[in-house]
Formats: sequence, C-alpha cells, structure tokens
Amino acid sequence: MTGGGSFRRAVVIRWSAAGLCEYGPGMCTYAFLHYKLHYACVSCRISFKRHPNGAGHPCPRCSEPMLCAGHDFAAPRRSDRKAWSVVAVVLRAGLRYEGFQACGCGREPEFRPRTRAQVRARRIAAARTGVPFAEALGRVEPMEAR
Repeated sequence: MTGGGSFRRAVVIRWSAAGLCEYGPGMCTYAFLHYKLHYACVSCRISFKRHPNGAGHPCPRCSEPMLCAGHDFAAPRRSDRKAWSVVAVVLRAGLRYEGFQACGCGREPEFRPRTRAQVRARRIAAARTGVPFAEALGRVEPMEAR
C-alpha cells in the first residue's frame, strides 16, 4: 500500500435479540479476537494486559501474582493511592471490571465503586442486610434488594 495509509478490514458486527455482539455465526468478538485481560498489582499500583493462562502472571516489580481485573479495567494514576485502595477492595472481593455479558461485549460496564465513600456505604449495607460484601459492591444502590 502506498501513501503511508493504514489497511483496515471492514468488520460487520450484528447485535442479536438478546443484545449480544456477534461476529459471524454466533461468535463473540472477544472470543474471536482473543483480547487480552488486564492484570493489576495493587501493591505496586501498576497494570498490564496479558493473555490469560492458568499459572497466573507475576508482577515484574515485586514478583507477587497479579490480580485479574477483567476486560474493561481502567487503571487509575499511579500516584492516586485512594483510587488504588478502592481497586484493591474490588479485586480482592473477587469482582472484575467487565461488561454485562461474561465475554465483555456488553454495551455498558457493570457498576464498580470508584471512591472510598462508596465502598464504605456498601460495607455498611452488607452488614445491615446480611448480603455478601462482594454482591453489595456490585450494586448501584447499596440498600436495594435483588
């Protein structure tokens, strides 16, 4: 190709009745293109995209295993200790930053707290209602019943 332009192949994406993204006959784009997952080391406050494997990924700085943060994780600035403390709570509760569907093709991401006040409100709501803390972290309104 001449002129310094880039070559892009046109990809036709269809939406099924259930709202799932389809590439070809019933295949999800995340599954087809093998997107990498975000892995984060909370103690070093860094994140990387890596292909998933069963052994886990060690942090290049501290050699501790990195936590899988999901497809839709947006890491805060390294200097933002408060935001990283919230990320640590969410990841240690076993939640990941994903879209509505498990593959990540959801049109909107699931709710995850962004501030310490939101985490504190959900911790109090979980204690009052008896709901598991991980489930309370995923709710937009902490006191709502599901």
